[in-house]
Amino acid sequence: MTNWLPSLTSGHGPLYVRIADDAENAIKSGQLAHGTKLPPQRDLAYDVGVTIGTISRAYALLRERGLVSGEVGRGTYVQADTSDPTAVARDPVTITYGGTRAMSPPPGKLRFDTTAAIDVGQAAVVGRIMTEIASQHPSEISSYTRTLSPDWQEAGKQWLSAGNWSPEASQILPQMGVHAGINAVIAAVTGTGDRVVCEHLTYSQVSRSAMVMGRQIALVDSDSDGILPADFERVCAREHPKAAFIMSSGQNPTLACLTLSRRQDIVTIARKYNVWLIEDYLYGGMIADGIPLLAELAPDRTFLLNGLSKSVAAGVRGGWVACPPHMSQRVRVTQKMVTGGLPFLLAELSARLVLSGAAAEIRSQVLTEISAREAIVRQLFEGHEFRSHSRLPFFWLKLPEPWMSGTFKQAVLDANVLIDDEDEFKPARSARVFHHVRVGFSEGRDRTLSSEGLKTVRRILDQSPLGTSAIV
Repeated sequence: MTNWLPSLTSGHGPLYVRIADDAENAIKSGQLAHGTKLPPQRDLAYDVGVTIGTISRAYALLRERGLVSGEVGRGTYVQADTSDPTAVARDPVTITYGGTRAMSPPPGKLRFDTTAAIDVGQAAVVGRIMTEIASQHPSEISSYTRTLSPDWQEAGKQWLSAGNWSPEASQILPQMGVHAGINAVIAAVTGTGDRVVCEHLTYSQVSRSAMVMGRQIALVDSDSDGILPADFERVCAREHPKAAFIMSSGQNPTLACLTLSRRQDIVTIARKYNVWLIEDYLYGGMIADGIPLLAELAPDRTFLLNGLSKSVAAGVRGGWVACPPHMSQRVRVTQKMVTGGLPFLLAELSARLVLSGAAAEIRSQVLTEISAREAIVRQLFEGHEFRSHSRLPFFWLKLPEPWMSGTFKQAVLDANVLIDDEDEFKPARSARVFHHVRVGFSEGRDRTLSSEGLKTVRRILDQSPLGTSAIV
C-alpha cells in the first residue's frame, strides 16, 4: 500500500480527471512504482474529501489509460512499465490476466491443456478453398474488407441454428473467433467500470479481456446443472451488472448444461434487471442437446456466438455472433475498434467451409474421434470421480485426497504432460477451492499418443503427492 495522495490544487477539468492526471504523473515519475497497490477507493475519498464516485471515475480513467489494473476484492495496482523487459514477469496483475498457462509452453510436452479441433486432415480442404479464394478474389485479398457479404451471414445462420430455431441472417456478423466476438459484444453493451457476470469457474479469458477493457467481474454461484437462478437474481439486484457471460450447454470446464427451467428463469431475471446475455455456444453446438437456447427464449437481449475452433479448425479462427434486433451495427463498429477489422480471407474461408458442407463433414469426423478418445477416458479413469461427454474433447476430474489442483498439475507436468488446474478457470479472485483439474485430449492426430498421455495422468493420480517432485 502507498501513502500517495493526489494534489487537487493544480491541473484542469473535473476533479476525477485531476486525480487521474496526478496519479499518472506519480507513476511516470516513479513515485508510484509498478506493482504498487493504490489506496482503497473509500479510504482515498475520505482522505481527499471527495465522493467515492469521484475516486471510482478516476480509477476507471487510469484503467482506460492502461496504467492500473485490478480484481474485485483484491485492489487496484499500478501496471508494469512495458519499457522494462523484466517488468511483465514481475507484475502480479499481468500474471493474473495471463492465467496459469505458460505463454510459451515447454517443448517436448504433451498438450492436454488444449481443446482445439482434432487433426483429421482438414488442412487439405482448407488449403484447397484458400487457393480458390485467392484465385477468384485477388482484389479483395489485397485490400481492406469494407462490405458484409450475405454469404457470410447465411453461413453464420446455418452454423448458429439449433433444433428448429434459426437467428435472422441480417443480425449476424462474422468474427475472428468466438473470443473476439465476445470482446466486441462486451465493448458494445458495457462501459468502463460496468460489471459482467461470470460463474466461479468459466472460460476465464473472457473475464481477463473484460478487465483489460476496464470492466469488473461479478461472480455467480452454480452447481452441476449450471448457474443458480436465485443467486443470479441476487447478483443482479446488488451489483447491477450490464451483461452476463453464459455457456448454456457444455460449460467449460464443468460440462454443465442448463436445464430448460433454469434458462427460462435466467431470461426472466435478465429482463427484470435489464441485463444483456452473452451466450457462448461453442461447445453447446457440438453437444446439440436440443434444449432451447437462451437466444431462442430471449432474442431481444441475447448475443449468440459459435465458431469453428473446437470442431473444425482452430487455426482458421472463424466465428459468428447473432445480435438482438438493432444491435448488429453497434457490435460491428465495436468489432472494428477492438480488433482492427475483419480479414476478407477469414470471413470468406469460414463461409465457404460451412456453405459447401465441408465444415459439417469435418465436424462429424472430429466428433467421431472425440467419442473414441472419451471412451478411453471412461475406461482408464473408472473408479475416479469425473465428468465427461462423448462429444466434448475434455473432462473435469475431481482429485482424491490429499491432492491439490496446482500440485497435481505440476506433478503431471514433471511427467511431460500439460493440463489445466482449476485456477485457470477462475475469472476473479475467489476463496472457493474445487480440487479439480481439466484434462483435454484433442492434441495430435495419433490416438495412441493421446492414450499414452491419459495413462500418465491416471498413473500420477494414483500416487501420493508425497511421492512426486511437486512437493519440495
